[in-house]
Amino acid sequence: MAISCNFDSGNIELVSQKKGRIELAIRRDAGEDHYQWFHFRVTDEAPCDLVITNAKGASYEGGWPDYRACASYDREHWFRVPTRYEDGELRITHAPEHRSIWYAYFAPYDFERHQRLVGGAQMEPGVQTRELGVSLDGRPIDVIEFGEGDIPVWIIARQHPGESMAEWFVEGMLERFFDRSDALAKRLRKAARFYVVPNMNPDGSVRGHLRNNAAGANLNREWETPTMERSPEVFLVRNEMDQTGLRVCLDVHGDEALPYNFIAGPHGVEGLPEHVLRDLETYCAALERACPDFQNVHGYPKSPLGKANMTMATNHLAGRFGALAMTLEMPFKDNANAPAPEGWSPARAKRLGRSQLDAFASVLFRA
Repeated sequence: MAISCNFDSGNIELVSQKKGRIELAIRRDAGEDHYQWFHFRVTDEAPCDLVITNAKGASYEGGWPDYRACASYDREHWFRVPTRYEDGELRITHAPEHRSIWYAYFAPYDFERHQRLVGGAQMEPGVQTRELGVSLDGRPIDVIEFGEGDIPVWIIARQHPGESMAEWFVEGMLERFFDRSDALAKRLRKAARFYVVPNMNPDGSVRGHLRNNAAGANLNREWETPTMERSPEVFLVRNEMDQTGLRVCLDVHGDEALPYNFIAGPHGVEGLPEHVLRDLETYCAALERACPDFQNVHGYPKSPLGKANMTMATNHLAGRFGALAMTLEMPFKDNANAPAPEGWSPARAKRLGRSQLDAFASVLFRA
């Protein structure tokens, strides 16, 4: 039997092999303060327990109960396998049907697929792609730009690279935006200018990180004082936002522990225009109507006025531009309101992405 992770987004270390038990450990991100993402290949596995021995010390231990690992034989179709968390260890118990199998924390969205997404987008009428600059490892920070209107709308995803469902979400959203038979997509493109950054953290994505970039920076804590030395991804995107302006921003993430789709807004930010929180309620209500997988009951506690963390994208951008800025969270596990055998999946993330057009319309076309 062989275990490997020397590929895009790979992360695991072999600790020991015993009869019926393979002990593994997840590598830490650069910066040494986070780990939880795993992605590895197993070849010629006999039935046994794959045991992640350092699960208890992971960034979000609350993410392990009721979690099921993702697996694939062809790296295109992913399914869930029996997994349990006990005694501080995560145990994957599965008898593969083929000689090679890949396991991952969530279905990966690799950099090759990212490049195909960007390349395919630029082939659509009225769409241009630009490189805002490069990451610390030299990877492009891509923005996809389209729309004829003068309302600037930004969508950013994967500030935290292990939250790969965020880029699946973007893929689904763009598919609908580029559907020439979709009347709402046409109307939105006529009214607004959209700027989409599918992957804010390409270095962390390729390195197999959960939250940090190559310098060990958590990008969603860098928005107040980004630098080219520590967080060029945020520095470059924020500078571009200053040039284009910003009326609406959706920052797409995944949550390890909460088994729901929800939005967190800029509650706690002082001096916001009155319409911002009203538009937030309108957006969430429209999204709940458009997508049964979205809900407005469960989510993060709202910060008291004046207590918002202004280093985070949603809070910083709401304050900087007086704009509607939001963080959309998806589960790593499943939607507890509508559980499915595949758990939360790329297909469901893409459907949620498609539904954003209805929610955008609710605030861009308000009376």
